[in-house]
Amino acid sequence: MRKSNTRLARTIARTALILTSATAVAFSLTACGGTGTDSADGKTVTVYSADGVGAWYKTQFEKFKEQTGIAVNLVEAGSGEVVNRVDKEQSNPQADVLVTLPPFMQKADKSGLLEPSGIDTSAVAASDKDPNGKYVMMAGNYLCFIANPSVKVAGTTWDDLLRPEYKGKIQYSTPGQAGDGTAVLILLQQLYGKQGALDYLAKLQENNVGPSSSTGKLQAKVDKGELLIANGDIQMNMANIKETGSKFTVFFPANAEGKSSTVPVPYLMGLAKGAPHQEAGKQLMEFLLSAEAQQSLPDSFAVPARTELRGVTATASGGINPAMLLQNVEVLYPDWSAVLEELDADLAAYQQATGQ
Repeated sequence: MRKSNTRLARTIARTALILTSATAVAFSLTACGGTGTDSADGKTVTVYSADGVGAWYKTQFEKFKEQTGIAVNLVEAGSGEVVNRVDKEQSNPQADVLVTLPPFMQKADKSGLLEPSGIDTSAVAASDKDPNGKYVMMAGNYLCFIANPSVKVAGTTWDDLLRPEYKGKIQYSTPGQAGDGTAVLILLQQLYGKQGALDYLAKLQENNVGPSSSTGKLQAKVDKGELLIANGDIQMNMANIKETGSKFTVFFPANAEGKSSTVPVPYLMGLAKGAPHQEAGKQLMEFLLSAEAQQSLPDSFAVPARTELRGVTATASGGINPAMLLQNVEVLYPDWSAVLEELDADLAAYQQATGQ
């Protein structure tokens, strides 16, 4: 009876991963299907990742399989959602590697969902990795906004987004669910203080369409004109322009003095606690941090985690890289530990202020 119950639990968990929500995409590079699809020789590793770097993943995972014979199963969703999945599956772990944005990776660590990987991270700056070896930056990235081509974004300020002509035409991903949405709240806190950020977002709610657990889903809406403005991040938005021909414009709202700002939203990578394919997971993490893999990140509009590659210029992307887009934009660096410590209270206050 005990074996039967265990088999049933595994079947349910496996089915739950395949039947992902509309915000998630699951696929295997060896066959159609979700988590649980093995390669021909049975070697596999599963990655739960915040969405946005799918095209880069596809190329790197194919190279990884060629070199190691290990197939990679990828499940993509919102930053908070992938952490919640790992948490819910603790009795029957499915993920080997977790990739998500701050402060969700710090939350995963605090919740005991990670374990030290023991991989070599010496090429990554100390400020870009956990001192206890629980997580490390995989790729650098920054918060931004996108606008439909009909919007003239030059000089656009935060106050401009409150104008009545934008009613029902603005949407940002939900803080607490999406990494980029959480970054919007954090950036506004950096600019206006906590109460000022809440006051602003309460006013913006007049124009906001409503909650969205995925930032990526907003891109097509802005491109089609269903929305005029949405939040995003440089890597995801610029890659979408390159890969699908989207016509939206990337911009950074300015304060009343005309100064634009942003916050970093790096992709952080860690080994999931109880990873069923732990050694394969470590191999993949080492590969994704290798110079071979990292040097291609600028072509995907992301910043390499390896310090010696920070100056690499993109080639396939027409020479455009995040550094060029951040000219005249101030980068504010939050204390992510402090952000996490106060996040639950901040999200509760946000929900009360916006009714969202």
